[in-house]
Amino acid sequence: MLTKQQKAEQIKEGKKAISNSQSLVFIDFSGKTVEDLKKLRRVLLDIGAKLKVIKKKLLRVAFKESGIDFNPEQFESQVGTIFSDKDILGIAGPIYKSELKILGGYDLFAKNFIDAETVRKIGRLPSREILLGQLVGMISAPIKMFMHVLSEKSKMVENK
Repeated sequence: MLTKQQKAEQIKEGKKAISNSQSLVFIDFSGKTVEDLKKLRRVLLDIGAKLKVIKKKLLRVAFKESGIDFNPEQFESQVGTIFSDKDILGIAGPIYKSELKILGGYDLFAKNFIDAETVRKIGRLPSREILLGQLVGMISAPIKMFMHVLSEKSKMVENK
């Protein structure tokens, strides 16, 4: 049982984390070992995010005091909150790969809840670099084909 002072401290930490974040992802960490959570924390640290476990009621108070209308008590399981100063695209991939149960996300700028399935879909997307490479390949393919046709036509003209 937490004392009133400890609860106030957790609310203060939650408000500070919310004010420094752009997006949040809620995960269910029940059934996971401490070692699994340590690995996740290391991965999150590399991408500039933090995992905090704050009681749902205290998190609700922190949201309310930050001017955000969201109730984390809607989740029935244990909730871990991942705070990130990046948008949801930057953190969904590593979280999805960690195989933790994603409960949802929250975009603090748009102030809207993102359901768990959408966060999983975002997490499955390839990285930005891979997507840019695919785009370049798609754009260059018709040009290469056109160059090939011109090359073959010029060979036909030379052979005549």
